[in-house]
Amino acid sequence: MSRHKRLFAGLALLLVLSAGLGWLDYRRVLGTPLSVPAGGVEFVVARGSSVGGLAQALAAQGLLRQPTWFVLYARSTGLAARIQAGEYFIAPGTTPKALLEQWAAGRVIERELVLIEGWTLRQIRAALRAAPKLGQTLDDVTDAELMARLGQPSQPAEGRFFPATYRYRLGDRDIDILRRAYKAMAERLAAAWARRVTDLPLASADDALTLASIVERETPLAAERPAVAGVYVRRLRLGMLLQADPTLIYGLGEDYTGTLTRADLQRDTPYNTYLHKGLPPTPIGAPGAEALAAAVAPAAGDALYFVARGDGGHVFSATYDEHRRAVQAYRRFQQQATEEP
Repeated sequence: MSRHKRLFAGLALLLVLSAGLGWLDYRRVLGTPLSVPAGGVEFVVARGSSVGGLAQALAAQGLLRQPTWFVLYARSTGLAARIQAGEYFIAPGTTPKALLEQWAAGRVIERELVLIEGWTLRQIRAALRAAPKLGQTLDDVTDAELMARLGQPSQPAEGRFFPATYRYRLGDRDIDILRRAYKAMAERLAAAWARRVTDLPLASADDALTLASIVERETPLAAERPAVAGVYVRRLRLGMLLQADPTLIYGLGEDYTGTLTRADLQRDTPYNTYLHKGLPPTPIGAPGAEALAAAVAPAAGDALYFVARGDGGHVFSATYDEHRRAVQAYRRFQQQATEEP
């Protein structure tokens, strides 16, 4: 073999070996987990990002070795064109190949915001402000302006947002959560009102929402809610004062100290149902599904009064004398509880 042929054969062999080693390195890099810390890392893929730019960003953070192989694989497989913007969690053990598949599938971080049954709009808005990475657009927006943004400028805002768990992504805003919660409450309320029993002393679905908000705040026990609703429905039929402590407390607002006083009972607010007959002008919080159901289908019976019994439940009475004895029993229970070591 001539010298030139031997040189050519050597070069060819070298190229084959280099290609083989490159291929092995390519496969090894794609299958080797990224250098992710034990707790994982959050990584944002901005809208319009190129796979090359993302690879360099990963490399700059010390997460990716050989960004060239990463880009080559992404483009050769078509994954580069399918990458979706968003915030991603990169878990320990994630390989470059798995990360690209995660980006292409859009498996972004989703956070949860829980709105609790009975919360007022003030409490809901505080939870929205505290939600991590949720876009804030309502800081200087009044409740009336909020309802205008939702297309309901004449509707009171209180009680209109269904309490549930809402998931959101980076880029979502507080108004987006409230729009979903408003829609959920409107649908739940309409469905409940359609199932209402006959002869309710309620003029509209809005009245049912208000009653449900009172029921929600009166008892934490789902089994008691129809009975509580029954008491208030009978009082409405008879033209009696509702005398609902939760409405009184709501009307006091920040003046409420944690204990109702005789002076509080005489405070003339629109929500003082010890002074004003009928339902208060708006709901006093956001009722859940069980309270809505109770308001439109209250339990039958003759009870007109109820009082706490000290264990979360209530004693229901048909006459004032029975109620007075139940109140005395509750006061004895409270006294004994404070005297016990």
